[in-house]
Amino acid sequence: MTDTLARGIEAAAPPRPAGLLLRIAPTGMYAGRANMLVRRAFIVNRRAWLTIVSGFFEPIFYLLALGVGFGKLVTHVVGPGGVSISYTAFVAPALLAAAAMNGAVFESTFNIFHKLKYVKLYDSMLATPLGPVDIAIGEISWALVRGGIYAVGFLTVMAAMGLISSAWALLALPGVLLIALAFASLGMAVTTFMRSWQDFDLVNLAVLPMFFFSTTFYPLTVYPSWLRPVVQCFPLYHGVALMRALTTGFVGWGLLWHALYFVVMAAVGIVAAGYRLRKLLLK
Repeated sequence: MTDTLARGIEAAAPPRPAGLLLRIAPTGMYAGRANMLVRRAFIVNRRAWLTIVSGFFEPIFYLLALGVGFGKLVTHVVGPGGVSISYTAFVAPALLAAAAMNGAVFESTFNIFHKLKYVKLYDSMLATPLGPVDIAIGEISWALVRGGIYAVGFLTVMAAMGLISSAWALLALPGVLLIALAFASLGMAVTTFMRSWQDFDLVNLAVLPMFFFSTTFYPLTVYPSWLRPVVQCFPLYHGVALMRALTTGFVGWGLLWHALYFVVMAAVGIVAAGYRLRKLLLK
């Protein structure tokens, strides 16, 4: 009678989903649930919105101080295609690319290091169905969200100031998201090698010179000929060239090279970050 009752209960029970085992105990490094990290970030930061929004004002201050203020003295410079444009229109797209870089880098370095080394948040996450690659993709995606917020706001300011002269600027938003993705991926991979807070001096040592010397405030032609290839190797240089071409309308096949640069950079960063997290957390 007991066996008959058990068979009856099994027959009445609803069928289990085919993928339930994979969702509860995924194998490998990736469970396809990176969106859980993004949801957590939204919940944690919903009361810290001022911290997120404050990052939007830095490029605005640079634009007003250098683009508008200093632009009264410089007036016009040679832009993409050899055409003379106002200094403000020259600086604005560069600051857009720099804002994406700064937002992505500092989100994927300082915050990630705190969670990894001190809070031990990722050790707890790996006790759930999440894998190391889920963590990497989720954190990089949140950095991408912050970069997107800054980009939309700054593009709105540029449009209001009349600094967008081409319909190609519609591609500036996906372009700046690609820049943010690449820097966030590489930033997270680099963070996994950090040993203490003092190591972040090296991050500033890389970001600040790149910000000032990637043709952000003056054209490449002002550099000596021997230094120009070095400048063209900087990741931010490719972001500035991409944004400047899209917002001014001088679009050519060469932009694909700049976009490919960031695609490769993002792919390397994601793979390296996932591998390093697995090595650090799954000892």
